[in-house]
Amino acid sequence: MTLGRLLVAWLVVAIWFEIAAYATHYVVTKLAIPPGATVYSGIPTYLIKRRALEAALVSLIASLSFDSLGSGGWWLLFLLLGTLMTSPRWFVRAPDPRPQRAIIADTVCELLRYVVAGALLAWRLS
Repeated sequence: MTLGRLLVAWLVVAIWFEIAAYATHYVVTKLAIPPGATVYSGIPTYLIKRRALEAALVSLIASLSFDSLGSGGWWLLFLLLGTLMTSPRWFVRAPDPRPQRAIIADTVCELLRYVVAGALLAWRLS
């Protein structure tokens, strides 16, 4: 695996993660905020930086996986990674102020974000 291919794969996934962050923010805001309420429309800068770092780590994991195991089961690998990332939301002790449908939509968007990232990485790295 060349460094150039890995950087291109990271860039593709980083762009996807940024798009997904805005889409998830939009969907969850529409489901959680009552109509007519004032909403902060931007995404915090730390979240954008976190998504870029997360894309780099996911690209490295995919590179290791595809080089050793092949890319046939990419969807299962990324479904498991997405499930691992969303699992803390399932065990929240304090009551979450958001409606249940917003939490479910947020979890589904996160899982889809990882599966689509896996498809992009399988396309670029294999």
